[in-house]
Amino acid sequence: MSNHKYKRNKYKNLLILSIIWLLGALCDRIWFALDHSIPAWDQADYLTGTLNYWQALHNPQWWNQEWWHGFWLISSKIPPLTYIVTAIVQSIFGTGPDQATLVMLLFSAILLGSVYGLGKVLFSESVGLWAAALCQLLPAFYLLRLDFLLDYPLAAVVTLSFFCLTVWRGRRGGGEGGKGRGGERGNSQLLLHSDTPPLPPNPNASPLKSGDPPTRLAPPWEPQSPPSSLVWAVAFGLSLGLALMVKQTALLFLLTPIVWVGVGALRHRCWGQLVQLLGGLCLSVLVFGPWYRTNWLIILTSGKRATVDSAIAEGEAPLNTLQAWTYYWHQLPHQVSLPLLLVPIFALLLYWGRSGLKNKDGGTRGQGEFALPPFVSEASSLKWLTIFLVGAYLLSSLNINKDERYVLPYLPVVSVFLAYGLTRFSSLWGRRIRSCTIGLAAILMLFNLFPVGGVIGGWVTQTLSPQAQRYPYMKAELPHQQVISQIIQTEPYLRSTLGVLPSTVTMNQHNLNYYGALQNFQVYGRQVGTSKKYLNQDARSLSWFLTKTGKQGSVPEAQAAMIQIVEQSGDFQLNKSWNLPDGNLLKLYHRRTPTVEVKSVGKIGISPRIALSKVTVPEKALPGVPVPVTYEWSGSWDELQHGLVLLTWHRNSQQSRGEQPFSPTDSWVHDHGIAMGDLHPGAKQPEGTFQVIERMAMLPPAVASGTYTLEAMYLNRLSGETYPIPVPKVTVQIDSQANATPAPELDLVTQLETLGAHLSKGTEALSQIFEEIGRINQYDPIQDYLVQAQLTLEYRLQRISPYRDWAYALALANVLQQRVDGAIASLKQVTQLDSQNPYAHAYLAFVQLYNWQPAAAQKSLEPSLAKNPNLPEFKALSGVAALMQGNLVKAWQDLSVLIHKT
Repeated sequence: MSNHKYKRNKYKNLLILSIIWLLGALCDRIWFALDHSIPAWDQADYLTGTLNYWQALHNPQWWNQEWWHGFWLISSKIPPLTYIVTAIVQSIFGTGPDQATLVMLLFSAILLGSVYGLGKVLFSESVGLWAAALCQLLPAFYLLRLDFLLDYPLAAVVTLSFFCLTVWRGRRGGGEGGKGRGGERGNSQLLLHSDTPPLPPNPNASPLKSGDPPTRLAPPWEPQSPPSSLVWAVAFGLSLGLALMVKQTALLFLLTPIVWVGVGALRHRCWGQLVQLLGGLCLSVLVFGPWYRTNWLIILTSGKRATVDSAIAEGEAPLNTLQAWTYYWHQLPHQVSLPLLLVPIFALLLYWGRSGLKNKDGGTRGQGEFALPPFVSEASSLKWLTIFLVGAYLLSSLNINKDERYVLPYLPVVSVFLAYGLTRFSSLWGRRIRSCTIGLAAILMLFNLFPVGGVIGGWVTQTLSPQAQRYPYMKAELPHQQVISQIIQTEPYLRSTLGVLPSTVTMNQHNLNYYGALQNFQVYGRQVGTSKKYLNQDARSLSWFLTKTGKQGSVPEAQAAMIQIVEQSGDFQLNKSWNLPDGNLLKLYHRRTPTVEVKSVGKIGISPRIALSKVTVPEKALPGVPVPVTYEWSGSWDELQHGLVLLTWHRNSQQSRGEQPFSPTDSWVHDHGIAMGDLHPGAKQPEGTFQVIERMAMLPPAVASGTYTLEAMYLNRLSGETYPIPVPKVTVQIDSQANATPAPELDLVTQLETLGAHLSKGTEALSQIFEEIGRINQYDPIQDYLVQAQLTLEYRLQRISPYRDWAYALALANVLQQRVDGAIASLKQVTQLDSQNPYAHAYLAFVQLYNWQPAAAQKSLEPSLAKNPNLPEFKALSGVAALMQGNLVKAWQDLSVLIHKT
C-alpha cells in the first residue's frame, strides 16, 4: 500500500472514531442539560472528593514532601486519580456537577481509542471501529456515563492497560530473548501461543472474507516508525499504575493476563520479555506506590467494611452458592441488550459452523505498525480475549460484594468479541442485518434516555433492553442550595456542620455535604442519630439539623428518636422549611442558644492582640463533672481565626505557674482554638474587629478541690507567636458538696485529651477510644480539633511540663492525623514518661511497622515482650516485624500461636 493511501485511510479511521465519540458526547450533554436531579450517595461523595483536590491544587507545593503526604491523605480510602483529573477539569470549566461530568468525555476518548486499538491489533480495524461504536450503545456504558462514579473511568483505564499489554505481547521484545531451550524462540511472538510453538508464516493465506476491509492499518495515533517493545512495556506499566490509581479492583481484571504472559515467558525461557514485564510492573509501582504506601492500613481496614460487611448487610449470596457465581452472567443481557448480544453470537456461530476456527486473514494484518504478525490466527486472538474475560469474571465473582457496575471493565473486551461477531457477515444481507442491529441499538438508547418513544417505545425497551431506562429529571430543582445558603446567611462567619437525619436518594448527608463544599466548604453534612447510645451527645454537639416528613430512607431505628429530640426538646427552633416536589416538607432547625456566636463590632480600636473581655462560670462546681463556661474574645479576624488559647485553671494557693511542672491535682487545662476552630472567612476576608462568644464546658479533675483562677496564653497556629492574655477577675470553687450545674457537651479537644489518657490501659480501652473518635469526628468534618490538640500539647510538653497524659493525647492526635514522624516522636516520649507500661512500647512498635521500620519496631517491642511474652497483640506485632524483615521462621512461630488460639 502506498504511503499516501495509508495516511488517507489512517485519517479516515480517526475521523470515524471522532464522530463516534462526538455523537455519544452530544447525547450525554443534551441529557445533562435537561436533567435537574441531585447526585445520590456515592455520586455526591465522589464529587466532593474532586472539590477537595480542586482546593488542594490551588496552592501546590511540588517540592514539599509534607505537602505530598497531605495530598495523598485527602482521599485515604479511594485512589484519587479520577478526583485529580476532575479537579483539573473543574479548574478550567468551573465547579458543579455538570462541569465535573465533563471528565467522562475524556475517559470516553480513552475507552474508544483503546477498544479500537484492541480490536485492530487482534482482528482488523473494522472490528475496532465497530467495537468502539458498541461501547457507545451498550446500556451499561451509556447509563454509567451519566453517573459520577469510578466504574466508567476504571473501565477506560483498564482497557487502555490491557491494550498496551496486548500490543507489547504481540511484538518482538527483549532482543533475542533467552538462548536456553527454544533459542531463537525467545520473543513475544511466542507468547501469543504460550502453550504451543509458533506456526510458520503462510504467504499464500487468503484474505478474510467476512465483510472486513481487505487491509488493516495501524490506529491513527501510531508514529511512522515502529516503536520498540520496550516502549510498549513502559506504556503498560504506566497504564497499570494509573488503573490502580482509579480503583483497587483494577487488579481483578488485569491479574489473569499478566500472570498468563509471565508464566508463558518463564515456560519458554523468554528472559528478555520477562525482564520487560517485571520492569513494567515496577514502573507501575512508582505510579501508584506513594498513595498506597501512605494509606495502606486504612485501605486494609476499610476494604473489609466495603466488601464483607456491606455484602452481609445487603444480603449477598455466599460464595458456596451457585447464585454467587452466576450473578454477573444473569446481568449480561441487561448490560448489553438483547439485540447486541444475540445477533453477534448467532453470526459468530454461523461463521464458525461454515468455516471453523481457521486462519482466514493470513497476511492482511501486517500493514499496521503494531499489528500482530501475519501468522497469528483468529483463534489465538479469541483465546487471548477469553483468558481476560474468564479471569475477570471469576475474580469479580469471588468478590462477595456484588453490583453489576463492578464488572464494567470487562465489557469493552466483550464489545470487541461482539464486534468480531457482527463483522462475520459478508453478504449484502449480512451487512444489512449488521446495520439494522446497530440502528436498533441506537434507537433503544434514545428511548431509554429520553421520553420520546411513547407507549410503543416503552414496550420495546422493556422487551429488548430491560432495566436500562433513565430519563432526565425535568421538574423543579430540590432545595439543597437554598438550605446551604440559609445556614450561611444565619451564621456568615462560621463553618457549620449540618446533622442530616433523612437518608434518601435525593436527600442525604452526602449530597448536602457536596453543595456545602460548593459554597467554599462552609457547610458540611453528616449523618447523626444512628445509635441510641449517642443520641444525646449528637443533639448537644451540633447546632443545625435537617428533617423531613414522609419516607426517611435508609436510616436506623434510632433516627426516629433523634427527630423527636430535635423537634420537641425545645433546644432547637425551626429556622426555615421548604415544600418538596413529592408533597413532603423539609425542615431546617437551629439551636436556640448557639454554641459559638461571632459579631462584627466595627473598625474602631483594632488591637493587634486578642482580648478576653469576660469569663462566666458558676460560683461552685463539682469535681470530675463538666462545668459550664463562657468566654468572650475580641480582636482582628486573622488573630481570631488563627488563634489557639492555652487556658490553665490554677488553685489559688499557688502562684502563677510559668515554667513550673504541671500538677493534675492543682490545675486543669482548657486549651482550644478560638470559636473551636470554626471561624470561616467565606468568599471574602472580613475586615475590622470581631467578638467571639464561646459557650462551652470544661472538665476539672475528680481530685480537685479549692478555689481556682484562670491564666491564659495566645498561640498563633501559623506563625507560632505567643503572648499572655490579660484575664478579667474570675474564680470558680470546686467543691464535692456543690450542686450540679447543667453544662453543654465538652469541646472536642477536651474529649480527645480525656480519651488519650486512657491509652495507658492498653487493648481493653482501644475499642472504646476509637468508637468515641468515630463519633466526634462527625462533629468536626475536617478534624481541625486534632490540629488544635497537637499544637497546644506540643507547646505544653516542650515549654511547660512533660506530663504523661499530655504525651498520650499528643500521640493519639498525631496517629489520627497519620503524622507518622510526629507520632513516633510523641510515642518515644510516652515510653520515657511511662516506661513500665508495656503498651506504650507496643504503640511505638505499631507505628514503626506502619512506617515500614520493622527492625526499629522489633527493638521497641522488647520491653513489651519481656513483661507479657504471651500477649496475643504483642505476638502479632512481633510476627509482622519478623515477616517484614524476611525472618519467616520467627514470623511463623509468632503468628502460628495466634492461629492456634483462634
